[in-house]
Amino acid sequence: MKTIKIASILLLLFSFSLMAQEEQHQMSPEQKAWMEYMTPGEEQLELAKTVGDWTYESKFWMSPDQKEPMVTNGTAKFESILGGRYISSEMKGMMMNSTFEGRGLDGFDNARKIYVSTWVDNMGTGIMYMEGTKEDGKLVYNGTSVNPVTKASEKMKTVITTIDDDHFKMEMFMVTDNGDFKSMEINYTRVK
Repeated sequence: MKTIKIASILLLLFSFSLMAQEEQHQMSPEQKAWMEYMTPGEEQLELAKTVGDWTYESKFWMSPDQKEPMVTNGTAKFESILGGRYISSEMKGMMMNSTFEGRGLDGFDNARKIYVSTWVDNMGTGIMYMEGTKEDGKLVYNGTSVNPVTKASEKMKTVITTIDDDHFKMEMFMVTDNGDFKSMEINYTRVK
């Protein structure tokens, strides 16, 4: 009797699987496109490797001729949200003798096949938006930010390097006609 029940359950599960496959084949091209757009994949899983609590050390250079950077420390929390589609980050620490807090949102746009990133913090009122690709195993974002002094948009580049499961580095560069100027480096260590 137990064998018949198990066989019945397996047959039922197999039937549901076939029905789901049949429904998949009956989708319109538009429905298939939306399903592909909304379904987290390999890139989202890669971003999710940062989920957890971290400490960080940041180095900040105000200009290319500044020899020694300002160094600060803080904490960061990365969370997977909306069914694994995005990574939300929150950083807290000190910068220029003031409390620093920032939030980011990162993801991979399945339709456009690019990484996307936004950033806001209490050191400004603008929203930084960047788009990125994988280059030589590193995640490289390009975007713009507004210089509050000149009111002009300035090109920026961010390079994220995974060192191992418990360490990664983010470097930010100002992109100028005279070359890239490294303005920030943040080294993250996972809290265990």
